This record gives sequence, structure tokens and C-alpha cells, in this order.
Amino acid sequence: MPETPICIPNIGPRGRQRRLIGGAVWLAVGAAAAIVLGSRGSSAAWLATLAIPFTIAALMYFQARERT
Repeated sequence: MPETPICIPNIGPRGRQRRLIGGAVWLAVGAAAAIVLGSRGSSAAWLATLAIPFTIAALMYFQARERT
């Protein structure tokens, strides 16, 4: 019996490129926010909000990599 792929690709090259670019943009937003918040000596609660842009960047990267 042939093995079935775990993930069936459902986006084309253009959609994959858009997700990679979006992931890079969100990574840059997160990095810039981290620099600003770090240089101002922000509290841990504000630093925890950095999880949002980094999570979005990671999700977009992994979606592009897996073509979903």
C-alpha cells in the first residue's frame, strides 16, 4: 500500500511566497518591538506581548513550508 502524504499541498508558489514575505514582515515587526521595549526597560507584561508577532511569523513560515 503506497504511503499517503501527511499534508496535502493546497497553495501554489505565489501563495507560498506571500506567506513567506508576511512571515518575514511579522518577524521584523516583532524584532523592532523587542528592541524598542527592551531599550525602554519595559515590564514583563509588555515584553510578553511580543509573543503575538513572533507567533504569527512562525505560523506563516510553517504554513509556507508545509504548503498549507
